[in-house]
Amino acid sequence: MSQRSSYEIACEQFDHAAKYLNLDDGTRLFLRHPKRELCVNFPVQMDDRSVRMFTGYRVHHNIALGPTKGGIRYHPSVTLDEIRALAMWMTWKCAVVGIPFGGAKGGVVCDPKQMSATEIENMTRRFVMEISIMMGPERDIPSPDVNTNAQTMAWIMDTYSMFQGHSVPAVVTGKPIEIGGSVGSVEAGARGAQFCLRRACERAGLSMAGAKVAVQGFGAAGTFAAQFLHDDGAKIVAVSDSEGGIHCATGLDPREVMAHKQKTGSVLGFKGSDKLSNAELIELNCDVLVPAAMELQITEANAPRVRAKIVAELANGPTEPAADRILAERGVFVIPDILCSAGGVTVSYFEWVQGLQSFFWDEEQVTGQLQRVIDRAFDQVTDTMDKRRTDPRTAALMLAIDRVSKATRIRGIFP
Repeated sequence: MSQRSSYEIACEQFDHAAKYLNLDDGTRLFLRHPKRELCVNFPVQMDDRSVRMFTGYRVHHNIALGPTKGGIRYHPSVTLDEIRALAMWMTWKCAVVGIPFGGAKGGVVCDPKQMSATEIENMTRRFVMEISIMMGPERDIPSPDVNTNAQTMAWIMDTYSMFQGHSVPAVVTGKPIEIGGSVGSVEAGARGAQFCLRRACERAGLSMAGAKVAVQGFGAAGTFAAQFLHDDGAKIVAVSDSEGGIHCATGLDPREVMAHKQKTGSVLGFKGSDKLSNAELIELNCDVLVPAAMELQITEANAPRVRAKIVAELANGPTEPAADRILAERGVFVIPDILCSAGGVTVSYFEWVQGLQSFFWDEEQVTGQLQRVIDRAFDQVTDTMDKRRTDPRTAALMLAIDRVSKATRIRGIFP
């Protein structure tokens, strides 16, 4: 595993793409740095009446295209550098699909698996109070991420609304439909990846029907991705979660695997499957590899052994730059995270628009508009890749950085 921080890697990716765009030094420096960062330390009363201190972060990377948008994650490994990187990647993700948001990210250093629902709620509400000076439906709109969900967003919305004196549904996205959420939001990231993979398979001359797919990370995004690709006729040969993975050469039914996980807490032990590690899954013989877990899973060390023809990055930052170069040299088509996982933020944008207007769409409208956005972005990225003779990630970053830099120059530097 790489010892470099996610932010160092995000900056290296930016520098590599930016050199093709002839950016002036001032613009390059401006886009390389977050606009603002907030670190908070706050107390939470636990179920046993003891008080614990927690550390949390919220980072805004850029606001040239609009208010900032980005998830909040709860995880023991959360660091400020990780949040900086994720905020930067979110800026490029929004720009590459053409939606008017800048990038943000937030997180709390904690292990929610060791906390009760009441403790998580108390922590969430206190964290919101600490970062509320940066939030607002026209300033910064959080959404779910690792170990957060619709219920977490409901607590955030309720806490923020209480201090505004009225309900503010557009302050978060990914919330329950009953309080202004959008249909299709939970599965949006996976649906976007499905649309990207259909396009990528066409380009590679690979039929989705019968394609062997391995999914690393059987959480919300990975579960839906496995289901959607299974529905397209793909053979899901392996899946994994934080406990480990399972493999079945004849194929797994992802809905049955999810039922097993809900019952036992893990995919391990699913009938008719063999156990394998997350590291072994990355190197499995398959047509499509879907990293849907955490950052930096494909490294310089294991990239030479990746046997997939297509890597669909549903996680944020799963591939380090040295591994990118190896995969490109070996002819592996990588659908970069800022494109492949952009379905989530795209439907978050739809939810935000619906919330501001108090006018809601049906599922057909949401899915149709999502496919239009993703298909257009995929074609723009591959057109840029072909014209500039570069890899998909560099092409996607070039498009995104160019759009943000143009908006920055047009707006100017104040004063």
